[in-house]
Amino acid sequence: MNRSLRRSTVLLPRIPTVAGATSFAARRSYAFNAAAPPIHQVFNRRTKWLQKERAAADVEHSRVADYLKDEVATRLCDRLLDIKRSYPKVLDLGANSCNIARALTRENPDPNHPTSDPIATRIGHLLAVDSSQTLLYRDADLPFNHQINITRQVLSDEETLPFEANSFDLVLSSLSLHWINDLPGVLAQINNILKPDCAFVGAMFGGDTLFELRTSLQLAEQERRGGISPHVSPLADVRDVGGLLQRAGFKMLTVDVDDIIVDYPDTFALMQDLQAMGENNAVLGREMGGIQRDVLLANDAIYRELHGNEDGSIPATFRMIYMIGWKESKDQAKPLPRGSGEINLKDVLERK
Repeated sequence: MNRSLRRSTVLLPRIPTVAGATSFAARRSYAFNAAAPPIHQVFNRRTKWLQKERAAADVEHSRVADYLKDEVATRLCDRLLDIKRSYPKVLDLGANSCNIARALTRENPDPNHPTSDPIATRIGHLLAVDSSQTLLYRDADLPFNHQINITRQVLSDEETLPFEANSFDLVLSSLSLHWINDLPGVLAQINNILKPDCAFVGAMFGGDTLFELRTSLQLAEQERRGGISPHVSPLADVRDVGGLLQRAGFKMLTVDVDDIIVDYPDTFALMQDLQAMGENNAVLGREMGGIQRDVLLANDAIYRELHGNEDGSIPATFRMIYMIGWKESKDQAKPLPRGSGEINLKDVLERK
């Protein structure tokens, strides 16, 4: 941690002096720990809140565009099938429209068993939190709410979690962490609010998500305007996620990648769906206002030329990073110390 010295002057009582001597006030300086270094701001959190509020206000279009978030939430919840536990108290961080709650109430979620109970039967209470009240409560009247014990709570800032330490048996997060400025700090907070030997399971956009749109927009702007501006958000790489989880104090890490490719009729349909998802650009320093018409037309032509499908549609790649980390516990399984193995791997391989 960077530290700096801060001078504090303390005036002491004047000391009596003998005649002819110069009197003075003694001064002492103390060193204080500096405040934490400022967090590098990448995203405008207020802009993102406004985008989610506006998207959720168009209920019909917003629900239609939830296909991606519903699919990712389903794949995220499938990972709970391998963890044979019950969860009295669960947190859904960045719940959006409660896509995880819907996924938890699915009938027969286990593909290995034709008839299986919904995962929601293993959950005592689900607390769904998000900064956007309109999006969080958008589907509060749908039937799935009666199949799970769920409470919704609006957070003023998803980067500051107002929960006590060791209070949750499971923390889930689907497609919200990629808008966090202080991702290491939020992961550390998640680790803090988990009970010992309990898991965090998350999913976020990463790496090469929308690389087709990124490259075509850059080429279109370079051609039409002679320069480029950011239109697609920077995303974490899968190689960094494991390090961030480890830095936050998680143990027994699992990180994997899954690409979801969605076909669209054109780039305009893609951008409309991104806006309806609340996933439009919120980068600080972005150019205000819409993209110019000539740039949009050039982008569509370049996208089709570079990435288009034979049937005339265009593919859009969404790279999902799934992560599982466990809070450390004294009773938790731990790897043996380095050098404690009794079998030489070389001997095993030579036998084969």
